[in-house]
Amino acid sequence: MYRWGILATGGIASTFAKALNYVEDATLYAVASRNQKKANEFAEEYGIEKAYDSYEKLVQDEKVDIIYIATPMNCHYDNVKLCLEHGKNVLCEKAITINAKQLEELITLAKEKDVFFMEAMWTKCLPAFQKAKEWIKEGKIGKVQMIKADFCNQVPYQEESRLFRKDLGGGAILDLGVYPISFATSFLGTRPNRIISNARMGQSEVDFDCGIMLQYDNAFAILSCGFDILCNNNATIIGSEGTISFGDWFFTTPNVNLYNSKLELIEEVSLPHECNGYEYEIMEVHRCLGNKQKESTLIPLSDTLDIMKIMDQCRKDCGLVYPEE
Repeated sequence: MYRWGILATGGIASTFAKALNYVEDATLYAVASRNQKKANEFAEEYGIEKAYDSYEKLVQDEKVDIIYIATPMNCHYDNVKLCLEHGKNVLCEKAITINAKQLEELITLAKEKDVFFMEAMWTKCLPAFQKAKEWIKEGKIGKVQMIKADFCNQVPYQEESRLFRKDLGGGAILDLGVYPISFATSFLGTRPNRIISNARMGQSEVDFDCGIMLQYDNAFAILSCGFDILCNNNATIIGSEGTISFGDWFFTTPNVNLYNSKLELIEEVSLPHECNGYEYEIMEVHRCLGNKQKESTLIPLSDTLDIMKIMDQCRKDCGLVYPEE
């Protein structure tokens, strides 16, 4: 049984808490907020034993086996560092840091402390995603030639929203772009020959929309992310002998279809989530801890770092620099 602590009590922490309470060998043991009232309310809602009014108290609790970090992106570096310095295993929300330099430091620290460290890129743990990987490994679509993936929403501008605030690591690239970039690089590799991007900057001086092309020797990916463009948010993997298509909201869909070179449907697969989809990344963490692995084979730190470098380049292209940089 693994005893989890949750650092922060926002919306994504609630989604994760529901999944934790579903997984049999997980105990949601502690939660921490900067506000004791919020911590108490969260603990009462999800049946948590300990509620702390500081992150420092959470990391000092010797009973906590692993901590899930659900704070805004600009806080991730400090929060992860605090946990690692106290010898805690860490699962941190995406994007894991605001740049590659921060992540490199944290990876080094995790290795020094000999603890587990992983980005919560839950999509890579989903059954539908793993099914697509299986089809490609089996040669069902031949050689992958092109990938297209979008993650765009119509989000009304709110000056105080973390999505639009530079001081909170806002912008479409880090918040949304990490999904299609992680998706494409999972099948084409994390080190493209060339990265081409173009962003539209909004009134708060962060990227509101961004188009990205990743070029490889014999393949490429066309990706998009944005706060004010409405898309189906699907993804397609096109190969020399067939195509794999993910349903709308590709990063969470249970539906994935296989087509031959004539675009005739060969296999239609639906793999509904057992809970809300977050349970699979929790199970992957438990698998790693049980095998005494310090990082996941599904979401290796080297891949996470390479993806962060791609996003660094995209931000460089549009001139987006965060205060911490």
